[in-house]
Amino acid sequence: MDWTPVIDWLKGHGIQILIIIVISLALYFTMRRVVPIFVERTVKRTMKGRPNSAKKKRTDTLSAVFIQTGIVVISIIALFSILSEIDVPVAPALAGLGIAGVAIGFGAQNLVKDILNGLFILLENHYGVGDYVQLAGVDGIVEEVGLRRTVLRNRDGTVHNIPNGEIKISSNSTKEWSRVDMNISVGYGENLDHVIDVINRVGTELADDPDWAPVIIETPQVLRVAAFEDSGIAITILGKTKQMQQWNVMGELRLRLKRVFDEE
Repeated sequence: MDWTPVIDWLKGHGIQILIIIVISLALYFTMRRVVPIFVERTVKRTMKGRPNSAKKKRTDTLSAVFIQTGIVVISIIALFSILSEIDVPVAPALAGLGIAGVAIGFGAQNLVKDILNGLFILLENHYGVGDYVQLAGVDGIVEEVGLRRTVLRNRDGTVHNIPNGEIKISSNSTKEWSRVDMNISVGYGENLDHVIDVINRVGTELADDPDWAPVIIETPQVLRVAAFEDSGIAITILGKTKQMQQWNVMGELRLRLKRVFDEE
C-alpha cells in the first residue's frame, strides 16, 4: 500500500491541526491561570471594605463562569479552524447552524430564560459559591453557579441542580454575615428578670471566649419575650456571626445555657 498521499496530507495539514490543538490547549491553561487573578483584582477594587470571605466567594463564582464560557468559545473556534484546515466548507456549516438555531430557538425559550436569569444573578451578586441559600424551595450550600443552572448540596449530601429560570426568590442566609436567631423556653414559675440576666451573661461569656470570639460579630443577647407557649415562656436571643458560623455558635450557646440553667 502506498502511504505517500497520507504522509503528504499529514505534512500539509497534520502539522497545522496540531498547531491549532496546541494553541487551544495553551489558551485554555493560560485562561485558567490568568482569569482568577484578573477577577480577584477587580473584585478587590469593587468590594472595598467588604469581608475577605465575601470577596473570595465572588471571585470563585465569577472565575468559574468566565472559565466555562471561555472553554466553549475556544472549543468552537478550534473546531471550525480544524474543519477549514481539512477543506470542509465552513460557510455552509455556519448557515446550517443558523437555520438550526432558529428552529431550536422556538423550543429553547426555557434555556434562554435560564441564561438571562443567570446573568442577573451574577451581575447583582445574589449569592456565590459557598453561600447557604434557599432557591426554588430547596436549601443548601452553593457548589456551582453557572449561566444556566445553580448547583446546591443540602445537609444530607443530596445535590440539587436548579435551572436559573426557576429561581423567583433567592434567600441567602450567609451574605457577608450570619444571624443567631433562636428561642428558648423557660417555665412559667421562673423569674424572667433573672432568666434574662443569666442568658445575657452566658452570651457575653461565649463572645469573650478566645475560641469563639473570632467568629462572633455581635454578642448573643435577649431580644424579647417572644410568646406564651403551652409548656413555657419563649425568649428570643439574637446575635451576629461570621458567615456559616451561626449554627456552631447556637449549638455552643444552647450547651452552655443548659449547664448554667442546671446550676441555677
